[in-house]
Amino acid sequence: MPTDLPNLLTISRIVAIPLLVLLVAVRQPWFDFAACVLFSAAAITDYFDGKIARDRKIVSDFGRMLDPIADKLLVGAALMLLAGFERLPNWALLPAIVIMLREILVSGLREYLAGLNVGLPVTALAKWKTGFQMGALGTLLAGDSGARMVGLGFLPVSLIGEIMLWTAAALTLVTGWDYWVAGLHHVSRDTPPLESTKRP
Repeated sequence: MPTDLPNLLTISRIVAIPLLVLLVAVRQPWFDFAACVLFSAAAITDYFDGKIARDRKIVSDFGRMLDPIADKLLVGAALMLLAGFERLPNWALLPAIVIMLREILVSGLREYLAGLNVGLPVTALAKWKTGFQMGALGTLLAGDSGARMVGLGFLPVSLIGEIMLWTAAALTLVTGWDYWVAGLHHVSRDTPPLESTKRP
């Protein structure tokens, strides 16, 4: 049910997005730090919603549908905010593009394979990618200005975030290729297209 705790945690990631937009749009150090805290809290719910659902055996179709959507909405919003407000240092826009394209690729693969009743399991490397990705985005949302507000101005926070984002992008390429190869194994020219997957 949508009102189960795991689903509520999933929904909270989507609800957090408008507030995240407002915090970043203010463009003030304390608001940057608050954006980092909000994003990090939302990202952590991705771990707990799945764990609680498995532990309590309340895994639902609604949750399985919404969980990856919520993740991609949160990541996509953060990347667009950082790019739109010119918060991506140096060449960090390139790994951001790689991450966005990978998310679209995997979403398309999952949609196609779902029509064939084939699952696309999350690999251990993909979990590491997610960890670096979420850590990078939270760090970049805080930035050097947000770090100074909590006494961490001596750290090159933006540089750390950029390095983590490049690392996430590298893992993204590897896992995206793995998913692509796995998806190709299930592609057959003899498979009739499903009506629900046709596009005008």
